[in-house]
Amino acid sequence: MFIPSSQPQPSATTGEQPNRCYLPVSNGQLLCSDDVPWGPLDASLWRFSNPQLDAPQFYLGDYRGQHCYVVALRDLPDVHGHHWQGLRNLLGLLDEAHYEMAARALQVVNWDRDHRFCGRCGAPTESHEEERAKVCQPCGLQFYPRLSPCVITVITRDDHCLLAHNPAFPARFFSALAGFIEAGETIEAALRREVFEEVGLNVGRLHYFGSQAWPFPGQLMIGFHAEYESGDIAIDGIEIEEANWYRYDQLPLVPPPSTLSGQLIQAFVQRHQSG
Repeated sequence: MFIPSSQPQPSATTGEQPNRCYLPVSNGQLLCSDDVPWGPLDASLWRFSNPQLDAPQFYLGDYRGQHCYVVALRDLPDVHGHHWQGLRNLLGLLDEAHYEMAARALQVVNWDRDHRFCGRCGAPTESHEEERAKVCQPCGLQFYPRLSPCVITVITRDDHCLLAHNPAFPARFFSALAGFIEAGETIEAALRREVFEEVGLNVGRLHYFGSQAWPFPGQLMIGFHAEYESGDIAIDGIEIEEANWYRYDQLPLVPPPSTLSGQLIQAFVQRHQSG
């Protein structure tokens, strides 16, 4: 079990140093064992294998009674018995707790890398003593780990759903519609705007489904099923180059259920399969 923490360090303890475990990260990749599923390295193994003992460390939370830290390494160092792998390649192999841990680790390292200097006055920043934040002492500005909220939706019309193909997707691969929430927008308004801009449709009732951290590099995906209301498909030709209605039992190639888009599609299919 993983219990995340928003504090930069665990509270002080008396007696022996608490057990620790480590998640090494380098250039957006995670250190993986050659022999066992991905997970944190315990302190004894890390001391033996760590090639950069001075690397920055950031507290993430509690993992099975251990204080868990992400370690930001440089230049993908060789570690015996291990290899480096991106989180996208680990999707579908990690359970919910390990995915949350990995996503958190990558986003914290990105935050540290991107906010070493103040964006207002250019002065070097310092770590906040009580919060996960960077502080600019000259002008007082603070920088917290940034999240970019995105809305993602599967539009439904009876036993059909609308799926779209982005130019960056593999051939004949279709997924849900998604887009960033703009400043000043509600989640619902962003969903309706994205749908109309990308495929020219109006949607009616929205049904919240769930959310997923998406650290590529720092999105939070917020998922809905949206009921079709009116309009004909008119793709924008930029973000979307093809969109079609698909019956629940005649779908094209779609994302795996490890992704929120795949879960949205899977839930739609299961609902109609069960009658």
